[in-house]
Amino acid sequence: MSFSNPNQRFGVSAQQAAYFDEALRQHMLRVFNYMGLGLVITGLVAFIVGTTPALYVPIFQSPLKWVVMLAPLAFVLFFSFRIQTISAGTAQGMFWAFCAVMGLSLASVFLVFTGVSIARTFFIAATMFGATSLFGYVTKRDLTNIGGFLMMGLIGVVIASVVNIFLGSSALQFAISVIGIVVFVGLTAYDTQNIKQQFAENMDQESQQKLAVFGALSLYLNFVNIFQLLLNFTGEREG
Repeated sequence: MSFSNPNQRFGVSAQQAAYFDEALRQHMLRVFNYMGLGLVITGLVAFIVGTTPALYVPIFQSPLKWVVMLAPLAFVLFFSFRIQTISAGTAQGMFWAFCAVMGLSLASVFLVFTGVSIARTFFIAATMFGATSLFGYVTKRDLTNIGGFLMMGLIGVVIASVVNIFLGSSALQFAISVIGIVVFVGLTAYDTQNIKQQFAENMDQESQQKLAVFGALSLYLNFVNIFQLLLNFTGEREG
């Protein structure tokens, strides 16, 4: 199935179509600005904590590490269940807080991998993410049908990851990484297109601002997961 610009389907004027396209462009720019700033916050927190013994020792050498590791999940669940009831300002504040907490969680990569390999993996992940997000934005193909399949794949990856915590199988971890990268790359294209489609639903300004934050969160999570999974292949461990 293919779809076209909603303006074309309803036969609006060229002027109205141009207005919609500009509004959509501004909306997508806002989404990616939120996401980009969120990644900056995450990267700075991760780098500062991961390279400062006075900070990472109390966190990662105590039970506090479990709080740090599980806190991002609590934020995601909060967003999922409360996004409709909280204000746009609250949603934005929670997003920045989530990015900072995610930085604490990701600080451990600086304890395991070399800085050079982390930087290299980041640029590889950014390239993959950018290409697939652009595809999701410009394609005329309806990606709705693959959304359910990708979510099933995501659930499978999560379950397999939990199981492998107890098994410690390197072969299973390899399979999880490969499948996970495919799933999150696909979700990047799907989520990008979904953000476009939701914007076309004539929401009020408050709802559009919350949509931008939630869209940024979705894309942010895709990127972070692609980055972490790629580290299993390209990351060089500290000697």
